[in-house]
Amino acid sequence: MTTTTQVRQAGFADLIGDRTVRVLALCSLINSCAFFGMMPFLALYLADITSLPPAAIGAFTGSIALVGAVGALAGGAITDRAGAGSLLRAGLVLYALLAAALATVTAPVLVLPLIVCLGGALMLVGPSLKKLMSLAAGEGGELVFRIRFMTVSAGAALGPLAGAAAYSVSHRALFAVSAALFACCVLLVHARRDSLRVLDVRVPAARQGRWTWTHSLRDGRFRLVLVSAVLITLVFAQLESVIPLYLKGESGDRAPTLFAVVFAVHAVLGFAYQWPAAWLARRTTLPAQAGVGCTGFAVAFLCWGTSGGRLWVLLAGVLAWTVGEALLMPMADLVTHRLAPDAEKGAFFGALELRYLGFFAGPILGGALLDSGTWHYFGVMAALSFAAWPVLRARSLGLDGR
Repeated sequence: MTTTTQVRQAGFADLIGDRTVRVLALCSLINSCAFFGMMPFLALYLADITSLPPAAIGAFTGSIALVGAVGALAGGAITDRAGAGSLLRAGLVLYALLAAALATVTAPVLVLPLIVCLGGALMLVGPSLKKLMSLAAGEGGELVFRIRFMTVSAGAALGPLAGAAAYSVSHRALFAVSAALFACCVLLVHARRDSLRVLDVRVPAARQGRWTWTHSLRDGRFRLVLVSAVLITLVFAQLESVIPLYLKGESGDRAPTLFAVVFAVHAVLGFAYQWPAAWLARRTTLPAQAGVGCTGFAVAFLCWGTSGGRLWVLLAGVLAWTVGEALLMPMADLVTHRLAPDAEKGAFFGALELRYLGFFAGPILGGALLDSGTWHYFGVMAALSFAAWPVLRARSLGLDGR
């Protein structure tokens, strides 16, 4: 994608005015509601049905990200060949089947592999949905990934509320709600399959013998984007994996409700913060935005470490955390939208899913640090919050002008 300033930058209204973008945004919203309806409660669920230590629980919940990250290398390349619409439908069907299976079984020997298999759906849905959104937005349409982040945030606000209500009824209800939402998303995408097929751009037949994801990994700028994304997700993963365990130790039976409130507030703020984030993006460089975002993460960890389970202190941390999230989490997608050729967007976005290695390593590292002491955990995480900043400031990345 061109990076010249002569390309007209589409605004939020321009993008939402496009019917295909609206359909894909709605798909992203429903998928997010379904995913976050169960994901934040997996650690609590495993703590209830198993005797696994925190680090092992973190490994299993983080395995979704590991499978999704490694598998997306192939998933992105297949997307460019077989078609993003077909891969998107396949991934959503797999999500629905796995959630339905989790609603019907309770034996840990079956539950644990099913949780790992959720990563298989992630590897298909992530690259295909992002490629379609990027193609629908076109040049200058990088704000489509802030729209995507807004739908993810809205889903992350609604999903945990529905999940908390379902979890209070039964574990099966938790997964049944997500299965129904995934099924709705399948129907929506299937109904719009013709328009998505017209939109799609595939790798030319002459190049289909190559694994095009290797091209993305040979791009020096993209490698920097990927490194920064892994570091950011390693820190961000703490909110969904280790923080619930910390709250469980601080608040006991109040933890599910308390975490649902905290997570919902953070998600609503993540949605609302995209407007000031877009305003800031027009006036500062990406490295400057990254510095503000890293500071937000660090302040949040310091607030949570001193909260003692008090809601108002937890919410103060959420205010700072969401500043970091709103600025940092869409950043890799924005830059990849600029860098990737249309026919290889699936491969580039698929390779970018390697950032989920951070979601895998984060819960393991966080669980081990939490075992060693609360202050040890929060102090180390506050310091790690700044790890991505030097990478995003690298001159070779060429982001100083934006």
